[in-house]
Amino acid sequence: MARELVYTGFITLDEVADSPGGTVEGHRSGGWVARHEFLPDAFSLKGEELGETTALLFGRRSYEAFGAVWPRSGDHAAYRDLPKYVASTTIGEGDLVDGWGETTILRSAADVAALKESEGGSIFIHGSPELARNLADAGLIDRYNLLVFPYLLGAGKSIFGRADRDATALRLRESEAYPNGVLKVVYDVVHQH
Repeated sequence: MARELVYTGFITLDEVADSPGGTVEGHRSGGWVARHEFLPDAFSLKGEELGETTALLFGRRSYEAFGAVWPRSGDHAAYRDLPKYVASTTIGEGDLVDGWGETTILRSAADVAALKESEGGSIFIHGSPELARNLADAGLIDRYNLLVFPYLLGAGKSIFGRADRDATALRLRESEAYPNGVLKVVYDVVHQH
């Protein structure tokens, strides 16, 4: 049975996924998660994911951004020794972060498809909106774990493509609304065979 590939992340109501915690992408409205009223319950999804995460997948820019912080972050200690994959045509072995678990470079969507057919459990994509779009277009994403924040930013990177294409059906697995306006939505992708 193929490994499940899950996209997890924070997005705004207008689907912007970049710069939730700061201005790393140069987005003038960056930091929208950090500025929002904090309710621990609204982040329970992140803790729930830990139990089923067996590997992490990033695009190059997100790998570099998270790799600068997560290896020394107590909040992300559970991820430290997990296998990591970086989907990039440009990153080299010398660019990988030391002391952050075994890391493998994937050069194409075909490499990601092969990873899904390997032994192991769920693989989670963090950040990486461009990678998410490309893998969704290739029919490789199986689930979206989203925390939707009540902002309209108008500009920024989305995890969803804008090209005219056949519809992708999603099946709601679970949802919850929190008093601070954040929505948790977990959707399974209905793959057409």
